[in-house]
Amino acid sequence: MNIPRISSHDTAIRIYYEYVEIGNNEIKELFGKLSPATISKLKRLVIDDMNANGVKSYRKYNVNAKSAYEIWGIDVEDLVRRKNKLEELGY
Repeated sequence: MNIPRISSHDTAIRIYYEYVEIGNNEIKELFGKLSPATISKLKRLVIDDMNANGVKSYRKYNVNAKSAYEIWGIDVEDLVRRKNKLEELGY
């Protein structure tokens, strides 16, 4: 599955640090407008990984944010570094 592009560095960073678990609303905010089927596929990737690694979910329809970002290839530390560099350059 192709993982969609994130909507913005700021949004991705905020969601990661604000939520332990993320659901459909946070996923839509993270990636922008997505079909329900795409959201389900994204969540399924994470749920399979969570099950394989013994990571529990507190809510039935949410996924662990840390696991999700790892599976989707979103490196928060890199995003923070890039955001800081952009601010340093005046963007």
